[in-house]
Amino acid sequence: MPDTSDRPQIPAWWARRAPAAGAAVMATGILSVGLYLTDHETLSRIALALASVGWLALAADFAVRLVRDRARWVREAGTPAGLTAVAATTVLGIRFSALGWQTLAEALLALAALLWPVLLVAVVRHWRRRAAGGVFLVCVATQGLSVLGSAVASAERWDWLAHAAMVLFWLGLILYVIAYTRFDLREVARGAGDHWIAGGALGISALAGATLVAAHHVNPYLWNDDDQGALRATTTVLVTLALVGFCLLLVAEVVWPRPRYALERWGTVFP
Repeated sequence: MPDTSDRPQIPAWWARRAPAAGAAVMATGILSVGLYLTDHETLSRIALALASVGWLALAADFAVRLVRDRARWVREAGTPAGLTAVAATTVLGIRFSALGWQTLAEALLALAALLWPVLLVAVVRHWRRRAAGGVFLVCVATQGLSVLGSAVASAERWDWLAHAAMVLFWLGLILYVIAYTRFDLREVARGAGDHWIAGGALGISALAGATLVAAHHVNPYLWNDDDQGALRATTTVLVTLALVGFCLLLVAEVVWPRPRYALERWGTVFP
């Protein structure tokens, strides 16, 4: 029989990389949403199926570590990568909501809302200076909740949820500014790929703003004129910043090419 002792086993591979493996789930979910928006429904559903399988594996690993290895769970929860669990959950919920599966979307929203404050506090408590791009996941996870909340609110006509999504939107922008002060700008030249999350956070912030603007068309009395005007102006600025940031990050990849594989490269999908 051939010797397989040197071959990497899937459980061992996953154990070494979770919770950062949640970035792969989130990236695949984002591809599913993007393919849906560009009318590639079949490809979108294939990506959604892959993301769902990855999410189930991530959830199982999350639960097993919480029960069997509490110390390691607490340690990993304090890293920005832990917030990929929230972000991945919200991305899947957004896609399920677009399919009209509101009950499933609501369940994922509730789960993400329960995880978000616990993981956010743990990450903020361990923040440090000169951080890698994963520091922007505090914004990504928060804005993911805002987008999913807006989508469910529009589908179910729940005004209270739309207002909660509005609060999360502004909070996400504040967290982005704070994360930027912690971000090591040298990562743009030497980062393994997660520096792209800086641009992705702007992108999902713009999406959150656009979703809130769109909610006004479902219920014209949801926002007053001042709120609607502020949302439109802020969203326009965010779209502009996201596009500029994307171009700068792309130029940095050409000037400082990094062709080697790294798990953090999944962050490139976000912008």
